[in-house]
Amino acid sequence: MRTAVYSTRAYDRDFLADANRSAGSRHELSFIETHLDAQTARMAEGHDAICIFVNDVLDRPVLAALADAGVRVAALRCAGFNNVDVAAARDLGIALARVPAYSPDAIAEHTLALILSLNRKIHRAYARVREGNFALEGLLGFDLKGKTAGIVGTGQIGLRVAAILHGFGCEVIASDPCPSDALAEAGGRYVGMDELLARSDIVSLHCPLTPGTRHLIDEAAIAAMKPGAMLINTSRGAVVHAQALIGGLKSGRIGHVGLDVYEEEGDLFFEDLSSKVLQDDVFARLLTFPNVLITGHQGFFTREAMEAIADTTIANLSRFEETGTPKHPVTMDTLAGRR
Repeated sequence: MRTAVYSTRAYDRDFLADANRSAGSRHELSFIETHLDAQTARMAEGHDAICIFVNDVLDRPVLAALADAGVRVAALRCAGFNNVDVAAARDLGIALARVPAYSPDAIAEHTLALILSLNRKIHRAYARVREGNFALEGLLGFDLKGKTAGIVGTGQIGLRVAAILHGFGCEVIASDPCPSDALAEAGGRYVGMDELLARSDIVSLHCPLTPGTRHLIDEAAIAAMKPGAMLINTSRGAVVHAQALIGGLKSGRIGHVGLDVYEEEGDLFFEDLSSKVLQDDVFARLLTFPNVLITGHQGFFTREAMEAIADTTIANLSRFEETGTPKHPVTMDTLAGRR
């Protein structure tokens, strides 16, 4: 199938090309660096399919333009699909596919990297030592053993984080509207969200973005957290209300923040903006706090995860070409479950 692949970088091209070759080079991939939006949708003309990433826009106007261009399937090379109007795709006859799971270990391990770096001030110590400053003042951390870790969302990633933190000697508690029997095997137990916020020394977010989880961590939730708690978000940016987060940091209610995602990341992440002035005042303010560590949506970025994403994406295209239905479709039923 002729496929327009949006938002690509060199690594996307390498992994997708390798996966396509392994599948017999059956698809013709056109790599496009720009994001998909209403202006760039016309670049898909002459293609049977498109392939998009987390910051591409697939709303009704874009889908309508794609349908007019002859596109029959949109393959997401990610698990989340909050950037997609699923109902509009159904109405316009465009099939949707996603990568439901690739490497939960990649994001779980990145979560722990944020926790450990924030706790032991690794990012600050690195900068100090390079300047010849070997003083320890301001670098005091705490033992993870014996602390309470709250996991919000116990899908595959949340369960892996729970198991790792349990291995560090943490008491693991979790909250999820769809409980998993596997949590007990990972050493955790379920509690209500109120109890989780009140008791957790570390709160780690691993839930999908839905109307119910948008701004789940807002001013009220922050006020309910244990004073000085650490907040980690490697799920979706809009799960956290960034302005409320700033208030929590200023008041000292939140002791540490680690983010791999940000609500307005579409204009920031995956780009080199080092020679430009950041236009997002909220994001710029977050960067001023010494107890905030932000990475640019790199939690998924391991060789194993990239290979799995590319292989699944090509498999979705191949299955659609053969049967008219992708291997891992996104439907209204998927939307209802959000898993």
